[in-house]
Amino acid sequence: MFLAKVEGSVVATKKDAGMSGRTLLLLRPMLVDDKDPTKFRPGANTIVAVDTVGAGLGEMVMFCQGSSARLAPGLKEAPVDAVIIGIVDTVDVLGKMIYSGKAQP
Repeated sequence: MFLAKVEGSVVATKKDAGMSGRTLLLLRPMLVDDKDPTKFRPGANTIVAVDTVGAGLGEMVMFCQGSSARLAPGLKEAPVDAVIIGIVDTVDVLGKMIYSGKAQP
């Protein structure tokens, strides 16, 4: 599993039938900064993921990739490589809270 921030949405009107009705969100992976583990640093890449939990713009989410993504309910036959599996409430590193979902606008 990985952490990411929801940065946007993706709309594709023409897509594989297994993807019909699925919400696609654009994620930016968030990494604990190795120089200052009390902060996150954004990853360089973005990922399109299927949203199974109703995540929103700006939220921190947990996602999984690869064959694990198809283990989410209803995705076994879908051509999915990334799926959002949770909305993060808090992240603690070395005994310090570095993220709280309640602090989001």
